[in-house]
Amino acid sequence: MDATTTSGTPFSTVIRVASHAQHTEAETSTFMSDLLGGRLGVEAYARYTEQLWFVYRALEDGAASLRDDPVAGPFIQPELMRTAELERDLAHLRGASWHDGLAPLPATAAYAERVARCARDWPAGYVAHHYTRYLGDLSGGQIIRDKAEKTWGFARKGDGVRFYVFEQIPNPAAFKRGYRELLDAVNADDLEKQRIVDECKRAFDYNGAVFRELGAATKSSRRGPLSA
Repeated sequence: MDATTTSGTPFSTVIRVASHAQHTEAETSTFMSDLLGGRLGVEAYARYTEQLWFVYRALEDGAASLRDDPVAGPFIQPELMRTAELERDLAHLRGASWHDGLAPLPATAAYAERVARCARDWPAGYVAHHYTRYLGDLSGGQIIRDKAEKTWGFARKGDGVRFYVFEQIPNPAAFKRGYRELLDAVNADDLEKQRIVDECKRAFDYNGAVFRELGAATKSSRRGPLSA
């Protein structure tokens, strides 16, 4: 769907429909399917959480400079911020020294760099990444939280799954409706809206690349060291 030819369709619908294929591909990756299917241990979940930290640090480091931006500014809402919750989860999963030696996968580094570049040079592109991450956390992310609690025994909405708990958003459904209204009113012409749609697709592709590398790392760890 081309945003430049759908002036009668709400932009929130345009962006959701246009990115559906990439969204589905990322959601149904082998790594995520195995994680949600209970076929991976808590170590895989911890690795995934580590990689998320790099992406959200890029998202939220860039947010401060965009608060007054006419395009991205309306989307910068403190109740969405996740970095502190991720760090609390990582301390629970890895211990107080969780940051020692932590490095992004190549796909994660590329993803975080793209987010940072958009925050710096292209606010409308930043909106695409903001949308794919935070609306996903409020929706499908809750499935991950529920599975993690049941599979690895985390306390309900407790340490280990704090990332998925939006304590300052008492009504997620209403919040998501308001977020979609912001998308519908985004300060961009049709050509720029199409570029946002394209960047949204790119964001899901970045996610998919991270999942593929996490899956490869998980297979490698299962094989263990080669015998002499």
